[in-house]
Formats: sequence, structure tokens, C-alpha cells
Amino acid sequence: MAPIEQKIGDASNSDERIKQVGFITHMMRRPELGAVAGLILVVTFFFLTADRSMFSLSGVMTILAPASQLGILAIAAALLMIGGEFDLSIGSMVAFAGLIFGAALTNFGQPLWISIIITMLLAAAMGAVNGQIVIRTRLPSFIVTLAFLFMLRGLTLVGLKWATGGSTQLRGIGEVVGDGLLKRLFSGVAFQDLFSWLAAHGLIEKFDNGVPKVTGVPVSVVWFIAIAGLATWVLLRTRSGNWVFAAGGDPNAARNSGVPVDRVKTGLFALTACAAALVAIITVLDAGSTDARRGFQKEFEAIIAAVIGGCLLTGGYGSAIGAFFGAIIFGLVSIGLTYTKFDSDWFQVFLGSMLLLAVLFNNFIRRKVTGER
Repeated sequence: MAPIEQKIGDASNSDERIKQVGFITHMMRRPELGAVAGLILVVTFFFLTADRSMFSLSGVMTILAPASQLGILAIAAALLMIGGEFDLSIGSMVAFAGLIFGAALTNFGQPLWISIIITMLLAAAMGAVNGQIVIRTRLPSFIVTLAFLFMLRGLTLVGLKWATGGSTQLRGIGEVVGDGLLKRLFSGVAFQDLFSWLAAHGLIEKFDNGVPKVTGVPVSVVWFIAIAGLATWVLLRTRSGNWVFAAGGDPNAARNSGVPVDRVKTGLFALTACAAALVAIITVLDAGSTDARRGFQKEFEAIIAAVIGGCLLTGGYGSAIGAFFGAIIFGLVSIGLTYTKFDSDWFQVFLGSMLLLAVLFNNFIRRKVTGER
């Protein structure tokens, strides 16, 4: 029995799946490590160069508002990239979904809840069509969704001119919607009573009349945090999350193991489109209008945030939390430059540099901990 036990022990020691690793090695294997390091670097930079008002409560909310909208797109893009695919039409989908949502409210006189359902269902259908074309034709998703980028942007222009009689902006949505609980789930700020209480007790800044300078948390930020938490739980704690990693890592091996790869990828395309529709609904209700430029270049910004967050272009690796931090980095850089003496036109230089450094850093760390050459 002793030799057999010895062989079992040797096999256990050589099996990487059950091999115990140290805390530092475990943390270095996390895909979001580069995003966390980048966030620390960016915060340190602005702490040394920016006006202190940037780090006030109002400054933080100003940064989080655009970061949250991009972050919703980035998390969905990250899931799709982990699944081994791209969606370059996500920005155009924001504009197209905004058109559908606005037209349903104004031109067709539908109530808010029906307009939301119609927008989400149509976006999911368009995303599923994207996925099915990629799967059935075996064309790269880069090419298929690039075609949809132009198609959806063109359909938005044509549709807006039809809905408005010639304009590329659809107005009057705020007057049609009015106010109500459902609207507050997608627009405005949350936790107003809490912020009023904090101001009354002198815990946050307030005006002379007692009104808090920051009245609440933008609803988009609440959605952003909730989606990040849900996506992380799905990826790390559910069978569906394992399927996403498997579909992106090695689709053939995943199919042979019983993973419904085609269904997983189609669902991810539909999910990405629904994330774009959610951003469209939030922005349309906040602005009370929609236009043909809505979501312009957001597809690239979302992919950049996902890559900064640790997603590989080859699929099978990444995290939702990494995309969460990547979007916050984007918000910090885009808004933070206005608090410094630097020209805000440096924004794209900062963003491109951060993207390159994040990819190099993630590749370096992964090779170190995995022994890749």
C-alpha cells in the first residue's frame, strides 16, 4: 500500500489544479491586477497635480457619472471578450436603441414601461442576429459587428429624420414621460433622503439654505455597481460563468465537454446589446432627448476599458471587476484633466498610454506566474 500511496502523493503534488500557491502568486494571477495598479497610478498622479476639489464628494460624483455609463458597456464587452468575441456595434446600438425608445414614447404614444420592454427586446434581437451571423458564417466578429456599426448608425439617422420630420435630434421626451417611480429607476439621483440627512448633520457640504451640494448618487452609478457585482458573481460562482470562460478559451474542447458554445456566444451578443439599450434609456431620460451622435466611439472606449481591466483579445481570460476599474480609470482621466493645468486634449494620449501599459503589464505578469515564453 505504501508505494501506491506514494504515487498518489506524487501525482497530487504535480497536479497544478490542486497545487497550493502563495497569496502573492494568487493575486498576481488575477486579471484585474493591472487595472488596480493603473488606478493607483492615475489617482496618485491627479493627487499630486490636480486641484483638491477633484477629490471632494461633488468631484467624485462628476467623475463617476460618465465612468458609470461607459462601465455598463465595458462590463458587457468584457464578458463578450472573455467568451472570445468582439462587438464593435455597441456604440451605434446606444444611438439606435435611443431612437427606438424615444420614438415609442413620442411618435407611438406608448407608456414608459412598454417603451423600455420594446427597446430591450429589439436590442436583444439585434444582438442575437449579430451572434448568429458570426456563428453560422464563421466570419470574425470584428467584421460582422463593424458592418452593424455602420448599419445601425445609418438606420438611426434615417429613423430620426422620419420621427422628427427632418431633424437628427428627437426632443420632448421629458414632457411625455413626466415623473414617477419607474422613471426614477433609470434617471436622476438615488438616496436623496440619505444625502439630505448627511447635510443636515454637517457630514457633507451644503449651501447656506441647507440644501446639500450633492443631492444623491447618479442612478447610472447604482446600475454600474449592481451590474459589476452581478457579472462577477456569474463569472466566478455559476456554471454559466464557467461556460463563458470555456467558450472563449477553447471552443472545440468546450463543445466536446458538453458546453453549448453557440448558445453562450449568442447570449453574450444579446447581453451586450441590452447593455447598450440600458445606457440609451438612462441617457435619454436624463437629457429628455436623443440624437444621432449618441454613443459615438463608445465601442472603442468600452473595449479599451475591458482590456485595461485584464481581458485578453484572444478570449478566455478577464474579469468584470477589471472592466469596472478600467471604466473608472477612463472617467478619472477624461474628467480629471479639467482639474489640472494640463490641456484636456492630452486625454487621448493618456488613454492610449494607459491601454498600452496595461496590456504590457498584464502580459508580463501572466508570463511570470504561468511560465509562458
